[in-house]
Amino acid sequence: MSGALSALQHPASVETIAAVSPATPEAARVFELNRRLARHVRTATADGAFPFVLAGDCNSCLRTVAGCGARDLGVVWFDAHADFDSPEDTRSGSLDGMGLAMLTGRSWGALRETVPGLAPIPENQVVLVAVRDLEPTQRDRLQSSRIRSLEGDAFSDSDLRLALDDLREQVHRVYLHVDLDALDPDEGTANQYGAPGGLSSARLHSAVAEVFGRFHVVAAAITAYNPMSDGDGRMAAIATRLLTAIVGHALPNDR
Repeated sequence: MSGALSALQHPASVETIAAVSPATPEAARVFELNRRLARHVRTATADGAFPFVLAGDCNSCLRTVAGCGARDLGVVWFDAHADFDSPEDTRSGSLDGMGLAMLTGRSWGALRETVPGLAPIPENQVVLVAVRDLEPTQRDRLQSSRIRSLEGDAFSDSDLRLALDDLREQVHRVYLHVDLDALDPDEGTANQYGAPGGLSSARLHSAVAEVFGRFHVVAAAITAYNPMSDGDGRMAAIATRLLTAIVGHALPNDR
């Protein structure tokens, strides 16, 4: 992916967040990584750079949002899953399935407070796109929230525009989050959690362009790529093209 950045002729630096000792409990590891990444994102933002995070899971959203500032921030989140579980109702036990819940302040309050700059994003400032792989309780929880969700690939282009326009009435800054399993498995395999009925690569690119056309995107992330699942390399190529497109929107040539 570094080749994609250099092709845009923009200066770029790549920083790797050091792993936390596996002897540390899982939740503590996640939040320590949050604190470390938040510092890097904060520095990049202060330097006038565009923070672009490549992460293995969706919990990276906490440190990215903390680093770029949660105040008056909206979120546009592409994902096959709601990531809206809490410790009280999760069936999988996966912290990765709680990313959006934590970002909106629903759980892990004590540990969230250890991430400097992190504040809950109001649910009505979140647009969730391409969600479809939901258990009944997860669907009920999402529908009872104030999150605006567009399911799978069944929504129309006007539905997306309306959701984004409504969000634009509330905020001008957004964090863009793309879990690669938002894409349909026919496009390629990002991880073991793919589900049918997702977006085509072309439609994802079009939706991302709609986001940039309305908002100041202050940071972006591509998440949940597992190279062990991508046997034919198609998803790596798709992710590289998506990275190139996002950076191109964020850093136009005349900037």
